[in-house]
Amino acid sequence: MANKTSPHILNTSANLLGFCLIVITSLHITNKSETTHIDEFTSIISIFLIFSCFFSFLSIKTQKKRLERRLEIIADYLFGLALVGILIVVVIKTLDLTA
Repeated sequence: MANKTSPHILNTSANLLGFCLIVITSLHITNKSETTHIDEFTSIISIFLIFSCFFSFLSIKTQKKRLERRLEIIADYLFGLALVGILIVVVIKTLDLTA
């Protein structure tokens, strides 16, 4: 049987969620949120991370093996989407593609 990844997903998603919230807050404090769409995109990434945390937490708490695996898969896919989103934001900022 595969290793359980839910505890790792929960921990990492929560940490990345905190990072996303810092990015959003710093953009609003510096008034850069009006000139770029990175804060909106980071907000969407945050939503993926919140749901990833939620589904991984439910996966850890459930007693039903089949449901546990399904919840873990959902959390895994949401986490993957969030990572792709973070990669896109990093590339946009690195290449200075914002106006």
